[in-house]
Amino acid sequence: MHIRPVPFDHPDALKLNDEVQAEYHERYGDGGDATPLDPSDFRPPNGVYLIAYDDQDRPVATGGWRSQDNNGEGNEDGDAELKRMFVIRPARGLGLARRILAALEDDARGAGRTRMVLETGTQQPEAIALYTSSGYEPCAKFGYYRFHDASRCFAKAL
Repeated sequence: MHIRPVPFDHPDALKLNDEVQAEYHERYGDGGDATPLDPSDFRPPNGVYLIAYDDQDRPVATGGWRSQDNNGEGNEDGDAELKRMFVIRPARGLGLARRILAALEDDARGAGRTRMVLETGTQQPEAIALYTSSGYEPCAKFGYYRFHDASRCFAKAL
């Protein structure tokens, strides 16, 4: 597998984003994640978006982070918000999510961010298991879904 940075509006990123949105809809029945995102959110040094490609150069996993500071939605100065962590079904169980997560943490740390935060939900137990086994702990809710009962937020000091 090869992990490389791409723009959030790259065709491969758009393709995988459509897939993750379909999975969110399947799990939650709400049409997918409605959190406002802009391609500029993931441009260095304020963020990055990564795609893992298999040996045939097919996109199989994604993840990104974007800078967040105190914004009235529960974020703190120095936050790096994890977004669009996703592995296609045939590539699950290969450790790709953990590799992308580590690369994103390293990148955010290098950009001077002090805390990685993420929001997931009760219908994503695999995600919760990944994050808690990677040192993330529950934190105060933040962001678009902070008032939703199914929302779960986690943080890790960088």
